[in-house]
Amino acid sequence: MKIFIAACFVFICAQLFSQTLPVAGNYQKAYENKTRSADGKPGANYWQNAAAYTVDVNFSPKSRIITGTEEIVYTNNSPDTLKQIWFKLYPNFYKHGVQRDQNINAEDENDGVRIESFSIDDKQRSSDDLNIDGTNAWIKITALLPGKQMKFTVAFSYVLNKGSDVRTGMIDDSSAFIAYFFPRIAVYDDIDGWNEIPYTGTPEFYNDFCSFDVNITVPKNYIVCATGNLMNANEVYAPQIVQRISEAEKSDGITKVIDTTDLQNGNITAQNATNTWKFKADSVTDFVFATSNHYVWYASSLVVDPTTQRRTRVDAVFNPVHEDYFNVINYARKTVEIMSYTLPAWPYPYPHETVFDGLDQMEYPMMVNDNPLTDKADEIELTDHEIFHTMFPFYMGVNETKYGWMDEGWATIGEWLLSPMIDSTIAPDDYGMDDYNTSAGKDFDMPVTTLSNHETGENYYINSYPKPAMGYLYIKDMLGDDLFTKALHYYIQQWHGKHPMPLDFFNCMNTGSGKNLNWFWKKWFYENGIPDFAITNVKQSGKQVTITVTMKGSKPVPVHLTVYYKDGTEQVLHQTIAVWENGNTTLVNFTATSSIQKIVLGDMHDADADAGNNVWKMK
Repeated sequence: MKIFIAACFVFICAQLFSQTLPVAGNYQKAYENKTRSADGKPGANYWQNAAAYTVDVNFSPKSRIITGTEEIVYTNNSPDTLKQIWFKLYPNFYKHGVQRDQNINAEDENDGVRIESFSIDDKQRSSDDLNIDGTNAWIKITALLPGKQMKFTVAFSYVLNKGSDVRTGMIDDSSAFIAYFFPRIAVYDDIDGWNEIPYTGTPEFYNDFCSFDVNITVPKNYIVCATGNLMNANEVYAPQIVQRISEAEKSDGITKVIDTTDLQNGNITAQNATNTWKFKADSVTDFVFATSNHYVWYASSLVVDPTTQRRTRVDAVFNPVHEDYFNVINYARKTVEIMSYTLPAWPYPYPHETVFDGLDQMEYPMMVNDNPLTDKADEIELTDHEIFHTMFPFYMGVNETKYGWMDEGWATIGEWLLSPMIDSTIAPDDYGMDDYNTSAGKDFDMPVTTLSNHETGENYYINSYPKPAMGYLYIKDMLGDDLFTKALHYYIQQWHGKHPMPLDFFNCMNTGSGKNLNWFWKKWFYENGIPDFAITNVKQSGKQVTITVTMKGSKPVPVHLTVYYKDGTEQVLHQTIAVWENGNTTLVNFTATSSIQKIVLGDMHDADADAGNNVWKMK
């Protein structure tokens, strides 16, 4: 899947593409420092920091108390000498008085994360040395030189929220999805330095690629699902469960690893008072786990890389009272298959993908927290949307806090395109289309590239989900499937396991496709304006017909025309966004096959703020 491009072509592309899109000052500095380059590739001096986390955590579902200790070995790969270290304390979202953009129940407000002890390179530091402000914390250090490591040891505890489930919390009295539970070192990058933006609830996350060695202790009869590989299945599971896991990892069929009979018999886990589950994961941006004592587990696997015959296990772990969840395993497996072979046609990168029956609709590395739904289409769309996030933001480590559209837009186009592939009987998904059509041009309608942490409510939603998804879809339509995949693969090849920013994406798509797409990137992602199209004239001479379509707004959208004939037949005509590169009028010529009744402009995913001028009735 390597893409070879002549050096002279790359140079020309780099010069051309970098001059036509806006370049912010912090990004220009990255160009000058050669950490990023104008052809989209990481620069010769690109770097990113990383950490190795060793975590021991205990969770009591009855008390909801999480206690843990961690050792963090942090490597400074930057050229800078660090004089302070910033941390993220995400559970402080529930702390009294912190900044939040979502409401929580009063009973879930608490004292936040307690730092029981804190040391640097085995030297104890006073708790007063750690400056905590909401979900951020920082501490002064003597100096961490470029290329050097520093060890941090932290003991912590907090009470898990029971309601107000914002991506983490108790699901019922004996089930929980536990995310963002450990203090972590914030990202220090070549664009902004330390990520000091607090977590307020809506804008999501930005974490470094790290390794995790995590031991999770829970009471007997509780199973644990988590990011990474379970290293001690023989110690925590009964022998028949271990055997079924092994079977599922080799089988294309569905294996009932844990069923209702097992729950009744109570012969699932080792019968110690508590069991410790050991997981390891490498080169991932986060680690989460979920636990329950009354969930069933259906599993399957498939070859995701035909070259190596590598398989990925797919899991659905759920409360059996939720009948819709019995089909989730099929939707999840099909999603992984389509992602590996069709879109983005990239071998699924992780050993498992586990969909856990929870109270949210949220993605994590190798894990999904999805609520049950009664509608089949909704269940499919939720499943493929959240699993599609595996590529963005986890394989491609985008900064969701600032650029939510760089991952949510991809998950939305994944939802639009994958859902009918999973089940052709459901209606095509138009998630967010009506919302954008009715909001386009209003005072809160800002460019897609507006920083996500500067947006709220409907503007955040539209700019993160449907608008970027439309942009990706329109480029796919213009380039065609093969060239679009080639360009997307170029982007993935350059930036997986790294931190791409918007210009990196745009420039990679330009270079990978060999086309200057900046005219579209500027209009759709950077500029204000509305999509508004109209049929302004129709001329017919015999059977030869010419339709004039005018772009009355400034946002380019493909041209889809449906010709309805009086005999009940239809004809569909199509032009890509390429027709709008140099003008605002296009002519569509065709040969009529019968007497025309009317012509209708637009398709399900074609944005149009005013559809009142989209129908031409023949006289």
